[in-house]
Amino acid sequence: MQDEPTYQSPRSTVRRVPKRAAYDPSTVHAILDAHYLAQVGFSLDGQPFQLPMLYAREGGVVYLHASVKSRIYRELAAGIPCSLGVTLIDGLVLARSAFHHSVNYRSVVVFGTCAAVTDPAAKREAFARFTDAIVPGRWAECRPIHDHEIAVTGLLAFTIADGAAKVRTGGPVDDAADYQLPIWAGVVPLRTTYGTPEPDQNATAAQPLPDSVQRLRK
Repeated sequence: MQDEPTYQSPRSTVRRVPKRAAYDPSTVHAILDAHYLAQVGFSLDGQPFQLPMLYAREGGVVYLHASVKSRIYRELAAGIPCSLGVTLIDGLVLARSAFHHSVNYRSVVVFGTCAAVTDPAAKREAFARFTDAIVPGRWAECRPIHDHEIAVTGLLAFTIADGAAKVRTGGPVDDAADYQLPIWAGVVPLRTTYGTPEPDQNATAAQPLPDSVQRLRK
């Protein structure tokens, strides 16, 4: 029987509360797919940088985009080592002791390198996936992308070499003696929701709410 794939490596192995770690691609990918904003870290001339970037995943590749004239695009496209982190907070964990307060979360940190995607057809396909990863179905509702827009928008393919997911679920874990204290403890779930859509003030005529936005609200 073939071994299951894993993203575990010496540098990605979780040492603090290792029971919360997972290295299988399905877990890592599921957490990445639940969000679209990552913190991308890299070092230049001994100076560390960490920048927020929108992303979309396909297989073991995470696509990032930036202006072709930007420094981050040029440096990452050169293949320097980098990392990508995503964290989702699912709830506040309130214990009887402030020391044991925590949060329920899903997180991923992956390591790898980027390469520039330059083929216009491949970029067009990736931009469609990118758009629909944030607002499913939106690409088909927009006007077709122009060739010059494809040319000026840089696309980076971050290939995951290794990494780890880390997840906390459940309620607080207090000291045994504290469970008798008359203090409320438990979990306050945290959810991200969409508000009421606000039409563009520059619209020349009122337009019905598109299907993609209606699905978001549901």
